[in-house]
Amino acid sequence: MTTDPIPKWQRVTGWVLSGILALAFLPSAFFKIAQPGDFAEKWSKDYPSSSALPIGVIELTIFVLYLIPKTRYLGGLLMLAYLGGAVATHVHINDGRFFFPVIVGVIAWLGLYLRDRKLRALVPLVSEG
Repeated sequence: MTTDPIPKWQRVTGWVLSGILALAFLPSAFFKIAQPGDFAEKWSKDYPSSSALPIGVIELTIFVLYLIPKTRYLGGLLMLAYLGGAVATHVHINDGRFFFPVIVGVIAWLGLYLRDRKLRALVPLVSEG
């Protein structure tokens, strides 16, 4: 494994991309957990009303696991699985916004890739040879 330092601009860009995920995960988790206003009424049109709270807790937990250095891979894998379910749900209800969770997943893994040497070694973008 290489010990060359990751350029600062890549580490910073990786953390910025990872931080951008807060714009997707934190408001979504907040609304599902707090259920302000008529959220529950709107939610229950497509999902069982009792599912909002557990899904919100799952979103928040996954995001936190993703940000903690020791659990970043677990968080990234769980996030990818969660977003795969989100894609399937959007396709199933035919709302046309299935691309949003795909973009969020790409941002998540690009953020990890840019700031993580072990992930770069596991998935090299350039072959040596």
